[in-house]
Amino acid sequence: MERPVVLHVEAPPGAPSGSALLLRPWEAADAPAVLDAFGDPAMRRWLVSRVDDGPGAARWVAEQRQGWADGGRLAFAVVGRVPGARDAGERVLGNVVLKGATRGGRSAEVGYWTAPAARGLGVASRAVGALTGWAFATFGQDGLDRLELLHQEDNAGSCAVAAKCGYALDAVLPASPPDFPRDGHLHVRRREW
Repeated sequence: MERPVVLHVEAPPGAPSGSALLLRPWEAADAPAVLDAFGDPAMRRWLVSRVDDGPGAARWVAEQRQGWADGGRLAFAVVGRVPGARDAGERVLGNVVLKGATRGGRSAEVGYWTAPAARGLGVASRAVGALTGWAFATFGQDGLDRLELLHQEDNAGSCAVAAKCGYALDAVLPASPPDFPRDGHLHVRRREW
C-alpha cells in the first residue's frame, strides 16, 4: 500500500452526533492509550501480544506504522468519543487491522480490539464493518474474495461482533499453545458479487 488511509464512520441513526468514528493510522502520540488498553485484564486474556511499558507501547505503534510501509499489516486506530465520559474529547477507542491483503491475494485476515471504556457501545462492530467494506472495495478487483476473523472460542463478545458484521462461523480450530492456548473460532465473510 503506497500510503495510509483514513476512514470515516458516521454515527448510527438516532445516536448523538458525537458518535461518529475515525479510523486512521496509528501515531506516536497514541502510545499512552495503547499502554492503558493493554493493561486491561480482558486484553491480556484475549490477545497474544503484550505491551507492558511505555517503550513497549511505542514499539507497538511503530510496528503498526511499519505495517503500512510494508503493506502486509494495515492497522487503524479507532478514534471517537465515549458518551458520558468526564473528558468529552476524542480518544483512541480501539484498533482494527487487515492482515495479509495483497494485490492478487484471495484472502486476508481481520483483527480488532476495543479499549475498556468503549466496550458495549458498538465501536467494534462499526469499525470492523467499515474495514470490511474498505478491504473488499480496495482489494476485491484484484482477487480478494474472503476475509477471515479468528478469536478464542470462549470470547462471546468477539463471536457477537463477527456475526453482526456478516462473518459466518466456518470452523472450530484446535488449540495451538503457546500462542493459542484455547480452541478458536474461524469466521468467514465472502465478497458479495
